[in-house]
Amino acid sequence: MNVDREHIFKIKTEAQFNKLALEVFNFQMRNIPVYQEFVQHLNPNWSSIKTYKVIPFLPIEFFKTHELIAPNKTAEIIFSSSGTTGTSTSKHFVQDVSYYENSYQQSFELFYGSASEYCFLALLPNYLEREGSSLIYMIDDLIKTSQHPESAFLLYDHELLFNKLEKLRKQNQKTVLIGVTYALLDFIEAYQIHFPELIIMETGGMKGRRKEMIREELHQTLCKGFGVKHIHSEYGMTELLSQAYSKRDGIFECPPWMKVMIRDVNDPLTYLEQNKTGGINVIDLTNINSCSFIATQDLGKCYNDNTFEVLGRFDNSDIRGCNLLIS
Repeated sequence: MNVDREHIFKIKTEAQFNKLALEVFNFQMRNIPVYQEFVQHLNPNWSSIKTYKVIPFLPIEFFKTHELIAPNKTAEIIFSSSGTTGTSTSKHFVQDVSYYENSYQQSFELFYGSASEYCFLALLPNYLEREGSSLIYMIDDLIKTSQHPESAFLLYDHELLFNKLEKLRKQNQKTVLIGVTYALLDFIEAYQIHFPELIIMETGGMKGRRKEMIREELHQTLCKGFGVKHIHSEYGMTELLSQAYSKRDGIFECPPWMKVMIRDVNDPLTYLEQNKTGGINVIDLTNINSCSFIATQDLGKCYNDNTFEVLGRFDNSDIRGCNLLIS
């Protein structure tokens, strides 16, 4: 039995989330052998689990070493992480890419309104220069949805980007500029602009191009360079089909079908109370055909209003993915 995707995108309450999480968990225990084997080692009585809070989380490293997909099923698309020289990359075998499309379309609308009202500019050179980026797939679709003549991917043409931004500013056009951190910094070193209504969405990471900066310093620099009050961020990764968004100060909020929990770094089966720093576990119910319960290598803390903050990474982790800034 497949889980009804319509129910996933209609979640409004904790009880609904718990019900769907248990349905997804049981579905993956029947259909994803890697996850099934992992869970059975931890909890042979897994069938008695009645709350998502005790569902085992698969270490994210499994996406580097195993194909998380049901036997005899083929992937419609394979997303891969960027990695760095000498490191292995994660691969997400996506059986049905429409789950991803539904997730980012509805999530963007939830936090920002209709994508058709925006012009999207993407300053993501390192992502464009490789294949398999889920972020590029998402932004490409949002650009097509916007149908704005100025929407575009840009590489290193800072003058073209500046001219586009000036034109959009004068037109009072709603605009999102999504960029990898080092590329946004490169741009404002060449050009300064005052565009208070512009949404700057940084995806994090210097990718070895620049010295890492603490978030407060980085956001202050970007605010000054673009003439905006706040910097937005997107928290997503190859292994997920959903994203959390931050509209200011690095505080993220999840869509209703995604949840973040904080585990004790010394006891991964124990969860920490709010305002305590630990490892970030993510439940992404749109990951139906791979694994929805993932223990990431990011460090963070949760707050009383169901928001969370990303504080860095475990020391022995590879540097990759979105929003890996140290604060």
